[in-house]
Amino acid sequence: MTTESNEGNENLSAERLERLTENMARIDELTKRMTAAMGQRKSADPGLQGPGQDLYVKAAAAYMAEMMANPAKMIEHQVGYWGKSLKHYVDAQQQLAQGKLAPPEDKGPSDRRFKNVMWDSNPYFNFIKQQYLHSSEAITSAMDDLSSLEGVDKGRVSFFARQIVDMFAPTNFLATNPDALARAVETDGESLVKGLENLVADIERNNGDLLVSLADGEAFEVGKNIAATEGSVVYRNRMFELIQYAPTTDKVKDTPLIIFPPWINKFYIMDLKPANSLIKWIVDQGYTLFIVSWVNPDESYADVGIDDYVDDGYLTAISEVKKITKQEQVNTVGYCIAGSTLSMVLSLMEKRGDTSVKSATLFTTLTDFEDAGEMAVFLDDDFVDGIERQVAEKGYLHSYFMSRTFSYLRANDLIYAPAIRNYMMGEAPPAFDLLYWNGDSTNLPGRFVVEYLRGLCQGNKFATGEMEILGETVSLDTVQHPVCAIACETDHIAAWKGSFNGVKQFGSKDKTFIVSQSGHVAGIINPPSKNKYGHYTNPNVAGAPEDWMEAADFNEGSWWPRWEGWLSERSGKEIKARKPGIKSHPILEKAPGSYVLPRSNS
Repeated sequence: MTTESNEGNENLSAERLERLTENMARIDELTKRMTAAMGQRKSADPGLQGPGQDLYVKAAAAYMAEMMANPAKMIEHQVGYWGKSLKHYVDAQQQLAQGKLAPPEDKGPSDRRFKNVMWDSNPYFNFIKQQYLHSSEAITSAMDDLSSLEGVDKGRVSFFARQIVDMFAPTNFLATNPDALARAVETDGESLVKGLENLVADIERNNGDLLVSLADGEAFEVGKNIAATEGSVVYRNRMFELIQYAPTTDKVKDTPLIIFPPWINKFYIMDLKPANSLIKWIVDQGYTLFIVSWVNPDESYADVGIDDYVDDGYLTAISEVKKITKQEQVNTVGYCIAGSTLSMVLSLMEKRGDTSVKSATLFTTLTDFEDAGEMAVFLDDDFVDGIERQVAEKGYLHSYFMSRTFSYLRANDLIYAPAIRNYMMGEAPPAFDLLYWNGDSTNLPGRFVVEYLRGLCQGNKFATGEMEILGETVSLDTVQHPVCAIACETDHIAAWKGSFNGVKQFGSKDKTFIVSQSGHVAGIINPPSKNKYGHYTNPNVAGAPEDWMEAADFNEGSWWPRWEGWLSERSGKEIKARKPGIKSHPILEKAPGSYVLPRSNS
């Protein structure tokens, strides 16, 4: 038995040694690939990499001013931090002195990053976790208490302080992540090699830059298992493809509906798998539905601005739908930035006496940028100047920068947790349609980016009545169309209060405002069948948003049926269902068309 046991151990050791040798060879090969991939990285303006030096100067000056004006408060901060740290150290030492290999009692706040039992049961990991939480609390509270900083500056300092705190979480490092260490031991290092493979693949995919893959890129194919609702491209120009969806009912409403999605992302967020597809749901309710699929621009679109999106996009799409359906009016939907632009189009039409739009629905839309929500941290001159210089050189803003910016608004969920899973645990990204879409972003034309950031976001010119579109000055109070606006309670891109403040300034007598539970995407893509998120309603769209919410009624379930009831009242009588395409607008290709597909130079 002893001889057989020894032989078994020797065989096992030999196997592990062979596996280790193979892994070392793979690491060497992967390191060479990573070096080559990083060599392809193109330079970007420093202004796109982080806040300007003036923010650090403001933070340091505010801290020094606080120390001079209120030293007791600052000393209290420091004493509180050192007191907690010292007590934590002494408690740990006492446990060891008593011969207990166990951590002291942990009364700290719960944090889902530290769900492994080792963070609570192992003295080493527990000490690291508690010290990190003490340090995090000290840093964030010190920044929050800087009374000499106000408004946007205070929000920016607190935001970027939190970014630093999140980045240095012990879970983000192999030596202090018990899950990753255990996986490495269990797999004889194989998990680390697979993690390196995932890392190299992401760097290669982004031409030397690092953007963490959130979903399995091979699990979905646009037009096959997502964006697969039946329809046809019936018009195309340089800016967009117009998709008309095939009816699923014998009768449809007389007035057609056009959806304008944001050109920051691709339209199929509204057409993921059938159970979650807003597009399919709308068609199933008996509407002739069209959607605009925007082109993914490159350097040849450098001179394309807001006027081009309005004239060659919105106005053209509305005109073509009227021709196809032989209707004098259409109903419209605008999502996010497309809703902001749709609102300006409505004002422009009012100025021109154009009655082509019967009603407008706005999804998570800001029109008054006085309160830009969490996005405000990226709207200061340091970032915008950097973007302006970048697009002046390249002609467009690459999708990488927009994806990275939005990811940092939810860094723990969209950067660090996926990086731990992919690179430290060696796991493949999940087959998740929503996250696949999130990684399939688009470029932005250079001129448009500058006009949007300077005019709308920084200048707030639409709200102040100074925005010019196609030679006309547009403003919120000239929007007279019936409007239904849906905002989302925890939206980190278009804060619901900011959305409310814009809508209440519209000149429309017919205004409906709804707040859905959840965030920018999940609050909108909320099918009734899931019965997941509810919504708030209050017919009085006036006063402060806080007062509106306090008086609002909470309704269980999705807002979709409520909105469809509103839309139905403005969609005319029922007629025989229309099939895509007519003689003057023949079918060019099947939905989802070509513009939504990946392009090699984007």
